[in-house]
Amino acid sequence: QVQLVESGGGSVQTGGSLRLSCTASANYYSTYRMGWFRQAPGKEREGVAAIYRLSNNAFYADSVKGRFTISKDDAKNTLFLQMNSLKPEDTAMYYCAADTGELWRKYAALSENGYNVWGQGTQVTVSS
Repeated sequence: QVQLVESGGGSVQTGGSLRLSCTASANYYSTYRMGWFRQAPGKEREGVAAIYRLSNNAFYADSVKGRFTISKDDAKNTLFLQMNSLKPEDTAMYYCAADTGELWRKYAALSENGYNVWGQGTQVTVSS
């Protein structure tokens, strides 16, 4: 089973940048797609960005389009989320997720139901 470990979170001021990384353990090539999700205190978890491993098709939430970029390095089994022009409303715990169960057939790219493997999360805090 794939295991995911996120890193790169931290505290920045409004307008700053951060790059999150998510390294997958063995069986990375069993993933169909991977995504980033976030959850702010008192709010539901929401999909931020997702990418399909073979096609590289990427999807973004409207709230982050033009500011965040999802990418991956298959040789290093690593997923990235480059976050620019950060806003206080981007403050949340960010989670990496993988679909190894062909859930893409049933659930949209930014639906958390479409992922069966999750990392432990990394905190991003943006101050005004």
